[in-house]
Parts: sequence; structure tokens; C-alpha cells
Amino acid sequence: MKHIAVKLIASFWACALLSGCIEEVDPQGRTITGKQLGEAPNAFEKAVDATTSTLVGQFYYRPTATFVFDAGYPCFFLERDAMGQDIAVVGKNNQYDSWYSVSEVLGPGYAVCQLPWTYYSKWLKNCNIVIGMAGENPEPARRTGAGIARAMRAMFYMDIARMYAAEPYSLNKKAETTPLVTEKTTNEDLYNNPRKSNEEMWAFILSDLDKAEELLKGYVRPDIRTPDVSVVYGLKARAYLETQDWANAEKYAKLAQEKYTMMDEAAYTSKELGFNSPNKAWMFGVKYNEEDPNIRLNDADSSWGSVMLNESLSGCGYASNYGGLMNIDRHLFETIPTTDWRRKVFVDFALDDLSEDAQREALRTYAYKEDVKYCKQIMASAAAAQLNVGGIQLKFRNAGGVAGRENQHVGFAVWAPLMRVEEMKLIEIEAVGMQDEGKGIALLTEFAKTRDPNFVYGKHNEAYGNTATSAFQNEVWWQRRVELWGEGFATFDIKRLNKGIIRNYPRTNHTAGYRWNTTAYPKWMNLCIIETELRYNRACTNNDIPMHPQKDSEEHQF
Repeated sequence: MKHIAVKLIASFWACALLSGCIEEVDPQGRTITGKQLGEAPNAFEKAVDATTSTLVGQFYYRPTATFVFDAGYPCFFLERDAMGQDIAVVGKNNQYDSWYSVSEVLGPGYAVCQLPWTYYSKWLKNCNIVIGMAGENPEPARRTGAGIARAMRAMFYMDIARMYAAEPYSLNKKAETTPLVTEKTTNEDLYNNPRKSNEEMWAFILSDLDKAEELLKGYVRPDIRTPDVSVVYGLKARAYLETQDWANAEKYAKLAQEKYTMMDEAAYTSKELGFNSPNKAWMFGVKYNEEDPNIRLNDADSSWGSVMLNESLSGCGYASNYGGLMNIDRHLFETIPTTDWRRKVFVDFALDDLSEDAQREALRTYAYKEDVKYCKQIMASAAAAQLNVGGIQLKFRNAGGVAGRENQHVGFAVWAPLMRVEEMKLIEIEAVGMQDEGKGIALLTEFAKTRDPNFVYGKHNEAYGNTATSAFQNEVWWQRRVELWGEGFATFDIKRLNKGIIRNYPRTNHTAGYRWNTTAYPKWMNLCIIETELRYNRACTNNDIPMHPQKDSEEHQF
């Protein structure tokens, strides 16, 4: 599929209009027109539900194709972060290699380029429907729904502002992001709708969050699949971090943390519940269900779990059985001290030097219930990828215990985190330190010692080409890279901090041919806008078509 161009038949932004194309309004995929929506029973409630229930479970891009990367919001974590270095997208059958290899299919005439536009158009359309129905001053019965839609719209625009920005806010406030479409945009507006600058887009995002905060005050949600005011605080903290408003980043990161408790070693490294179920640290998340198309169809191979879970005995799953692994970058792993318990969720590269029998025995430390059959499965997953076991991640675990390892329809029906309190703590630390470095260092040390009792400040400040960031900010970045690995922050941080990537170094585990080093963030992280938008929207410009180096870089010596 990845080398097949597609003719794009509808404008992305037309789909984001309240009165534009038809739209799914519930998880079952029922489609109705904008006019019908207002007349249908429980229409508003169903529209509100669609703002969150459609994040996972369906093949939203192309329902009949069951593409592996068409499994909802968490797939964008991998698509983005595959373009950096912290995830080594390896193996002979990896469905995310288009992003890792900076393939020509990231260009505006290809299906892979269309993927995020299709998803985000539908998600934004869902939000615009609700906000339009609720009006500027919602009646009491619609205040919560309008607040949820405002929060979700802000989150979606926050994502695409960073994905499509020609330059990050930190480098150029005037750089273009994407066109802006709201519930008030007309069809005529779409034909002359220029990309908003960073400054304009982030101002809009924050205005939505201000309204969401007001509307969601006092709301008690049913579970973490729906945002409440704590999630709004978290989104504000992210926005102020991006825009370098350190005082407000600190303020809202602190507010966001109030109801939550950080994960301890037992929770973080759990072989039963590790990153497959919510806990007191999770603020916002999504859940794949056994009846979802992503799980029910194609043997559940087209799901987040298929790509991220390595202990499936059923014979299914790209990570476990088909040779597509998402491993940790070897250098990043080797910078994690042995006294830091986060290291335990990645297989030590030292095991690669052991005999087969000794390796199998050593894998008991990582395997579910220390059972040798799961040791063998981890080895089999590496063999399918034609690799050794070093670097395999076991941070994300199968759901359902033994049953979930024998039956992928059970095991892949996992939760995935979208926001954790640890992220908020690290935003607070960075924001405090950018105002008063001494206080920031003290907070960072306090946080790090909850992960590594022997932590010593000053040992994790590699610059990755950009020496303009302080050693303190580099230390916080390293903590984010380790703590939040696989959760979708790596590329956003690389762009925000203007960091280079380093894939080629002695004993690298990155794939030959893609071992590139840069001294600033690579421009291939600026996604292209689809051709159809440019054809119909006369005011819209585009980013450069992604280009990768023609050969591996010289080895970097850390």
C-alpha cells in the first residue's frame, strides 16, 4: 500500500465544517446530515459522545482496508516518533517504516500523507458540530458537552499545529501552521483560508481551553475517556510549555496534578497491568474493546496492541510474531543507570552476548510470571524481525493475564494513556527551572529520585546539536524521553527544543540505510498538507516535501 498514490476527492477542511460533509456521530458509524443531526433524538448527547468515542476502535481512515496504522489516536504517537531516534522502528515487516525511512509517500500526493488529515478532519468536525449546536452561551443542559468539545478541539488543533508548523513556536512565532476551521467557518471561506501563524493558532487554542475550563467546572466524569477540568489544566500546561510562557505553564501543571499520584516502581514495571490499564497517575486515556473493528477484524493485527505487545502466543501480532518491533534507541537505553527502575521495561542489550540457553533464562526477569514460554516468545519476536532481543520494550503489556497472551482479541483490548501526572510534573519542573534554575534543579532531583534513588544531577544533558538550550533543560528533556517513551512526545520535544537526531553511533541498533544524524530538528518532521487542500484553498501554502539523506551519517561519538 505504501507506494500507491491516491486521488484525494474531498477537502480536509470541508469535512471540518458543521454544515459540510456527512459525519459519524456514534461508535457504530451511523452517518447523518447536519440538518438531520439537530432533529434526531438525543442528537446533542450522541454528538458529544463522538468527540471522544471515535479516538480508537474504528478504521477511521479507510474502513475496508484494515491498515495496521489505522487504529486511532495512539497510532499517531508512533507515526510521529518514528521520524526521530528514541524509537528504533526495526524488523523486516514493520508497518511504520514509511515514517522511519522518511519515504516519498510522506509527500502530498500519497495515502500516507492523507492519513492524519482524514483523522483530524473527522475529529474536528465532531467538535464543531457540538460547539455549533450548543452556541456561544450554552444552556445549562449543554454546558458540559460544549466544554468537552472545546477541550477536544483544542487538543486536536494543538497536535496539528505542531505536526504541520513550518517551524516551531520557539523558533518563529510567525511561522505557518494550518488553516483554522471552526463552527462559524462557511464553505466560501474554505476557498481562501490561509494557514494561521503559530501565534494566532496558539491564541485560538488557549481561547478554547479558557472556555472549556469555565464550562467543565464542577463536572464529574464517568471515567478517564472523557476530559474534565484537570485535563483542561493539563492541556493548558502543554500549550504554555510550547509557547514558553513559563509562569502559566507552572501554574496549570500544578493545578493539573492535584487529584493524581505518580506511578511507583510496582505500577510502572507491572507485568500484569503495565500501561494496559488506568491507575492513579493516568489523567486521560483511551480503551480498545474486544468488539471494536480494530480488535474484531483481521485477527486484531490492525491494532495498537499488535504493534506494541511482545508476549502474544497466539501466532498473531506484528510485534510478537510478524517481525515488526518498536525498540528503544540503544544509546538512550544505555544512558539509563542500572539503579533507575525504568530501565527494567526494556531488554538489556547485554543479553545479546549470551548463549541461547543463558539468554532464555535471563529473560525470565522480563517475562510474564517469569514463565519460560514467554521468554521463548520474546526470543521468537526478535527472530521474526531477524534481530536479537536487546532493546525490546516490555513497558506496554498484554491485557487479560494468561488469557490475553493466548488470545490476542483479549490481550490487545488495552487502554493507552493520553496524559499522565508525571508529564505534568515534568512540565512544572521545566517551567520553574526556566524562571529559577536552582529551584528547577531541586524539583528535578526530587522527581528523579523517585525513579532512581542514586540519581545525580548533571549526567544527562547531551545537547543533540543545539547548545542554546541550557544543561538544565537538557536534563528535563532526558527525563521526558525516558519517562514518557512510546507515549507520543518525542518528536514534539525535538521540534520544540530544536534538537538534532542521532541514529548512527558505535553499536547503534538503528537500521542501516536510515542511520542519519542532524544538528537541528529535521525538516521531515514538518508534515505536508494534502494536494486537494492546495487545489481548492487558494490561500494555502505547503511545507517542503520531506527529503532524507542519501547515505548513512558518520558515526557520532557521544
